[in-house]
Amino acid sequence: MNSYFKVLRPGINSTFQDLGRFGLQHLGIVASGCMDQFLFSISNKLVWNKVSEATLEFAYQGPLLELVGESALIAISGKVNFNIINKKGETKKGTPNESFLIFNGDRIDILSTINSVYGYLSIFGGFELNKTKESFSTLVRAKIGPNNGDKLKTDDKIFYKESKPPEKIKKIKFEFDNDNTIRVMEGLQFDYFSKKSKKDFFLKQYKVTRLTDRMGMRLEGEKLENIVSKNIKSEGITKGSIQIPGDGQPIVLLSDHPTIGGYPKIGNVITADYDKLVQKIPGTTIKFKLVDLPLAEKAFQEYSIKF
Repeated sequence: MNSYFKVLRPGINSTFQDLGRFGLQHLGIVASGCMDQFLFSISNKLVWNKVSEATLEFAYQGPLLELVGESALIAISGKVNFNIINKKGETKKGTPNESFLIFNGDRIDILSTINSVYGYLSIFGGFELNKTKESFSTLVRAKIGPNNGDKLKTDDKIFYKESKPPEKIKKIKFEFDNDNTIRVMEGLQFDYFSKKSKKDFFLKQYKVTRLTDRMGMRLEGEKLENIVSKNIKSEGITKGSIQIPGDGQPIVLLSDHPTIGGYPKIGNVITADYDKLVQKIPGTTIKFKLVDLPLAEKAFQEYSIKF
């Protein structure tokens, strides 16, 4: 029997993601991959999968799914409000960061994330997906990845690998990092900006705007003055780069960022704080803190231990 989930509601931005598609940036294809690597890995650990197994990533509101076929062990990670509805129509409030069994005819209704953006749904054994260039990640703008490189749509079918799941559920307890201070290192064009602007960048607060998606996060706050040139020759970009376009308002480039860009970069978010940053909802105010390479490396070691 080919077991699957029927998509009754796709959610706002539901895509399959893994750790990313690397080694292709020189061809114009960004690594993409999950936005919050910690929650992604937690989701897989909860169902006994490899931490690199593809999951279903959703933003703000997730999908409404109905299981057709064999029972499955599921986990949803993050700050997520969801219900489990059995085939009799009885509703039970779901518990995130804890695995649970569902059966033929049951529904999972992911209502919303709570003061956060991204959550993840994983299944024991993994989904039945085809790799593109050694990755299951979906890059919607390039139509690359599972589901024809697109977001979930109503009436889609999500097939999964059938295997008898363990009946024992698993819980993982951890503390969410709610701190709004984001650590950064100097960008390649840090000295393009006036002394006042460099000072303001680390002293003033910036607000996350609604112009934020998997590609980038536009911020609003103190205008930064470029005293050299508002444009540079296009060069390679990394995830977490903070570009300053002509209007002086920062844009943090995220997982689906362009592979090259021509705006000066004042800083780069360190890897250890990236997950925390991408979970900030519009309207949140954040502050940047300058750190050096040794501190960034130490923070990365502490971050890596969690996996």
